[in-house]
Amino acid sequence: MLKRKIYSELVAWKTHSHGTTALMIDGARRVGKSFIAEEFAKREYRSYILIDFGQAPNDILDLFADDSADLDLFFAKLAAFYSTVLYRRESLIILDEVQQYPRARQLIKYLVADGRFDYLETGSLIRLKKNAQDIIIPSEEDHIEMFPLDFEEFLWAMGDEATYPLIKHCFETKKPLGAVLHRKIMNDFRQYILVGGMPQSVIAYLDGKDFEASDAAKRRILNLYREDAAKFAEGYEDKVFAIFDSIPGQLSRKEKKYKLSSLGKQARFRTYEDSFVWLNEAMVVNTCFNATDPHIGLALSADNATQKCYMADTGLLVTHTFHDGKYMDNELYRAILFDKLNINEGMLMENIVAQLLRLKRPRLYFYSRCDNLHRENNMEIDFLIAEGKKISPIEVKSGNYRSHSSLDKFRRHFSSAIGNSYILYTKDVMIKDGIIHLPFYMAGLL
Repeated sequence: MLKRKIYSELVAWKTHSHGTTALMIDGARRVGKSFIAEEFAKREYRSYILIDFGQAPNDILDLFADDSADLDLFFAKLAAFYSTVLYRRESLIILDEVQQYPRARQLIKYLVADGRFDYLETGSLIRLKKNAQDIIIPSEEDHIEMFPLDFEEFLWAMGDEATYPLIKHCFETKKPLGAVLHRKIMNDFRQYILVGGMPQSVIAYLDGKDFEASDAAKRRILNLYREDAAKFAEGYEDKVFAIFDSIPGQLSRKEKKYKLSSLGKQARFRTYEDSFVWLNEAMVVNTCFNATDPHIGLALSADNATQKCYMADTGLLVTHTFHDGKYMDNELYRAILFDKLNINEGMLMENIVAQLLRLKRPRLYFYSRCDNLHRENNMEIDFLIAEGKKISPIEVKSGNYRSHSSLDKFRRHFSSAIGNSYILYTKDVMIKDGIIHLPFYMAGLL
């Protein structure tokens, strides 16, 4: 079993809710929602029932449609069908893949009010209009997002629970870890980049550190995403495919803002907007928006039409980049493992930073300014984060970078709004010229 941090959040919900709310786990397909929900049920409840609406029989669907007005009969039939005794305040009912049957989600209001049992929902694409139309979204739902494994969870999977507390300590004190330990952690981090955080990929890799088995697992997930787009983005699925397939090419550019012109000379944001939203709501990508005026805050100045589109899991990006070729032809595995990334392949480092920053934030932001008349005013800052009332710029660099001119200009221009300034790179912790330099594996601590 993979140890996941979200488990403690489920326990906290049970403790504090006392049955007054249901909990919805929202996440991309194959991120581990169903598994963690059932593990939670097994450990924390006397009994449980898991209803998988992806393959629920008609008898169960009819039960939700026809017998929900009489909850005594409803629960009696449910217990009988699953051959499970339900105990008042000691049983959990899991509505798995609830987006497949929105009527069950609407019933949550009455199930929670009844108060007999606890309710846990899992869903993908639940924020899409198609999966919530014709129902009233229950206000009795708490929401939690589930992401691919972060680096600490990946280390746990590798059997290492000692290293990350030291990483946290060095982050908090801004002290270097030392050459030997830093080199070891970077080696583990490179494995994490290649394998990614999707549970099936991690499990496949752990069996003999088999990158090829991991790659095969990721290909199955990518194919599943395409099938979901064909099913749930009906009417504009071709646009979703076009955006999704061009992500590696967009990220390999020096300027990583998504260029719609690459999809066609007449492509306009308004005709592709629903497709970008679909990918973001499906949690397949992490969208990063241009905050045009950090003086007034990030969300207030966000330009939704100017965005960068990162893959939500960097391991999937590695496989997606060479999806039409064989595993053995994927040069990224060798480049990452032997620290031989070229400029274009540096997209993976920026993608992993986006992935780790997203863990604590509902949206990501960057800053871009293009002044064709006065090119000296051009600036491109990879990420912006809020730290208290201040804005902190983050630049992603290679270990041998020579300058940070955009960061210098940004710090001068927005000096009153800026807190800390960060450079994330391949080397150890260092503070230089008032800029905090951190190794990539500390990105999730920002």
